[in-house]
Amino acid sequence: MSSENPEQQAEQNADKLPAQAEEERREQPVVRKGMFGARTTGDTSGYGGLVIRQSPKVSAQRPYGGPGGAAEAGEFDEIADELERAYPHFGDAVERVVVDRGEITFFVRREHLLEVARTMRDEPSLRFEMCSGVSGVHYPKDEGAELHSVVHLLSITHNRRVRLEVTCPDADPHVPSLVPVYPTSDWHERETYDFFGIVYDGHPALTRIEMPDDWVGHPQRKDYPLGGIPVEYRGAEIPPPDERRSYV
Repeated sequence: MSSENPEQQAEQNADKLPAQAEEERREQPVVRKGMFGARTTGDTSGYGGLVIRQSPKVSAQRPYGGPGGAAEAGEFDEIADELERAYPHFGDAVERVVVDRGEITFFVRREHLLEVARTMRDEPSLRFEMCSGVSGVHYPKDEGAELHSVVHLLSITHNRRVRLEVTCPDADPHVPSLVPVYPTSDWHERETYDFFGIVYDGHPALTRIEMPDDWVGHPQRKDYPLGGIPVEYRGAEIPPPDERRSYV
């Protein structure tokens, strides 16, 4: 149902993802139930009956609009058109385009990442001169694409922002480094490697930047154990969530 409030209308228009019927959502596999690791009837969070389902990989449909969520073609369509014109392998490189909440994301196959990024930087009609960050996401249930590397680009010339997102499997966690194109991604890629285990091929010095060099594992992955790590405070130890106090 559409709202009469202008701010709510703008937010609704900015979301270009196709709506799903309730029966379609019920057919999606269940990822987990509840929240915060509680597995007993003593869950006092109010989320004990929560059911999280695997979200489908959806794509936004044209027109993409722009940050304001216009229903007609806009800024995001111009970016997509210019990238398609400037990069001859656009159809092979871009798996899908997602426009959600006034932001556009190009899902790029990793073998095309460097050339797409170079095109985004050098093409005069695009001119995304700055990489403002590289971050990671871990989706354990996304088979074959468990690890995501997210690149945030800014065009100072045109005052525009886009995201490039690349996926790789746990079994082959390799993504090309963007340091040759965007030197500012150097420490961002090191941090993402440290916390998620994504290996950025071609990085000049891919070493840990937050955790100790001899640390085992990558602590921001969702399969990394929570708690259970001894702390030096009167012999105290933080237990894992499933061993914490339960209100039964």
